[in-house]
Amino acid sequence: MTTTVAAAQPSTATATGKVAVTPAAQATAQAVAAPAERLIVGYKSGAAEATSNSAASADAETKGKEAGENLDFTRRLGTGAALVDLGDSLGTKDVADVIARYRSDPQVAYAVPDRLNTPQADPNDTEYSKQWDLYEAKAGMNVPGAWPISTGSGVTVAVIDTGYVAHTDVAANIVAGYDFISDTAVSVDGDGRDSNPADPGDHYAANECGSGIPASDSSWHGTHVAGTIAAVANNSKGIAGIAYGAKISPLRVLGKCGGYDSDIIDAITWASGGTVTGVPANANVAKVINMSLGGSGACTSATQSAITAAVNRGTTVVVAAGNDNDNAAGYSPASCNNVITVAATGRSGSRASYSNYGSIVDISAPGGDMSTATANGIYSTLNSGTTTPSSESYAYYQGTSMATPHIVGLVALMKSANPSLTPAQIETAIKNNARALPGTCSGGCGAGLADATKTVQTVSAATTGTTFSNTTALSIPDNGAAVESSIAVSGRTGNAPSALQVGVDITHTYRGDLVIDLVAPDGSTYRLKSSSTSDSADNVNTTYTVDASSETVNGTWKLRVQDVAASDTGKLNSWKLTL
Repeated sequence: MTTTVAAAQPSTATATGKVAVTPAAQATAQAVAAPAERLIVGYKSGAAEATSNSAASADAETKGKEAGENLDFTRRLGTGAALVDLGDSLGTKDVADVIARYRSDPQVAYAVPDRLNTPQADPNDTEYSKQWDLYEAKAGMNVPGAWPISTGSGVTVAVIDTGYVAHTDVAANIVAGYDFISDTAVSVDGDGRDSNPADPGDHYAANECGSGIPASDSSWHGTHVAGTIAAVANNSKGIAGIAYGAKISPLRVLGKCGGYDSDIIDAITWASGGTVTGVPANANVAKVINMSLGGSGACTSATQSAITAAVNRGTTVVVAAGNDNDNAAGYSPASCNNVITVAATGRSGSRASYSNYGSIVDISAPGGDMSTATANGIYSTLNSGTTTPSSESYAYYQGTSMATPHIVGLVALMKSANPSLTPAQIETAIKNNARALPGTCSGGCGAGLADATKTVQTVSAATTGTTFSNTTALSIPDNGAAVESSIAVSGRTGNAPSALQVGVDITHTYRGDLVIDLVAPDGSTYRLKSSSTSDSADNVNTTYTVDASSETVNGTWKLRVQDVAASDTGKLNSWKLTL
């Protein structure tokens, strides 16, 4: 029997168990993160508009006509800046366009939205102070700064785990799930698969799960994971979830002694909108899947197939690296492709001593390390029952199981802020915006410690940035020389964003023949797509995310496309840059 077990260590265990915005990205985020009704425009010394109200008014009228909007000079601020009224019907893209026009004027020193400020305070959840993993400067994931931008609203998260035991601090964010455990010896709820994902408990006696394996109380593992992701915030109770506006769909796959790959594969398929024989269609398709579970052995083709299909449907899959202080390459689903594999850090910011590691780890997140103190674990929702459900409670756990929902919560914040993000773009943005571990790591901890605020700011800015495009079609010669299409960017300041969006629309049979590069104004190249003999699908119609923060934004950017194999032809229909 091949079983998969939860990748967590409860508070009773004695073993030890995984940023600042660039100026250009920050300016963009400030400019377009939300609609605005007014702009504050500062003119350079010597400009007529800097002192003359009539000149400032005329300038507003001119720029309004250029943008197809009605702009009005309102008054002069104490600093000498002009307050310009935009009306009340402009969306974020319209505001961004007007700002871009002001900023392209050499007489303008700055143009920024007249932002609405509100009182700032920590959530009023009574146990929030115990959630160091969210807010502590040294090794927390910098979550609070992301909340003014996104709370995860509109995103459903599938927690593939032990199911869910009722808890009032999470209940408002629970939507329908499913019990995928088909073996009644594992399910211990008296039946096989059904629509009730309630967790009856996963306790077992000594030697019941294998010779030498000691007895264990029920873990309520899925409920702990769900609370970290989406516990209700500001309800004067308990904790705050990272994406407290998101919804949780609990999918039960783990019971007594673990769970079978076959059940997990069906859960992955169903969660992402696929069809599973005998199971009703999923009305709550997940944008992100949490799998805080794992087993020994590399990823099988069967599991990989389910994950690949889920990602192709647009669902991001996040998995635990494992708790064996070993190379994660020897564990599944940590070693699967197209997943975000998460290692655990402790409160000091070092890799937790239990956490798996290696080159396949993508990112680290707080997982807790209670070898020094229980309070250094991850505090979340639980149940007090040792075998069957009793009263709701809270407890500290540690493990890569606890690190994984931190990244899942971040993904939910990102998808809510920018629904167009693909799983690949999400992974890239999380890695690009991570910060160096504040502690140490041996063996490989991925791109560093995830930073929620920096990541959400970056992807939010990308949703409404100014778009420059080239719609002139260009033929791509079969097995021939590369062709290039140009876009001239002007009127911007500073460097390109760290999440530059490159939209590409190419018609081409057998797209595996194509190599696609972005060429920056200074000639630097960024590989967007490599050739592949196994990619037989047609056409390329997608958006790539590029960290171009080292490049000056103004200048001529090029898309370079080459067909490197014979027998298929096509054309570049259009491409665009969103800055």
